[in-house]
Amino acid sequence: MTGCQTKFGSLTDFDKGGVEIIDDDPKNYVFSNIFEVCLKSEPYERVAVAKNFEYVIEAARAEGTSGWSAAAHDEFVLCMDGDVEVHLVKLADLSVIDLSVKGAQRVQGAPDGAKAGRLKLGRGHMGLLPRGAAYRFEAVKPAALIFQTIEGPLTVQKWAEICQTA
Repeated sequence: MTGCQTKFGSLTDFDKGGVEIIDDDPKNYVFSNIFEVCLKSEPYERVAVAKNFEYVIEAARAEGTSGWSAAAHDEFVLCMDGDVEVHLVKLADLSVIDLSVKGAQRVQGAPDGAKAGRLKLGRGHMGLLPRGAAYRFEAVKPAALIFQTIEGPLTVQKWAEICQTA
């Protein structure tokens, strides 16, 4: 055993790392750091950091209170740093979102429906954002989130800005 030690990153302390290309074009690879992406993004801007067909992993900085969102399918959120509260409302009327659209969508105004619970996420905690429920986030201090979802209207593409190219 060598003296290797795992170091977990955070918004305030991370090493960017990199990919060493031996005999290939760097454009064939994607490499970014989610903490750096979160720091450079607007609060709750969902930036794609990985993609496989229509599926994406999005990174977002949680700070303050987000607007309400919902999706026509289940999504997952993972807190990578900080503390975040997620408020869920079971939508009384699903027509407030377009069920034919994949990915997260904004819900205009406060959603009508019964409170469906609250998640308290800390570093390493994952939560389900279920189909048919609106959700919003609250973070007293900046936090880092990643979403597992389908590319949609709220997915922001910044590949040229966030990826290592050399």
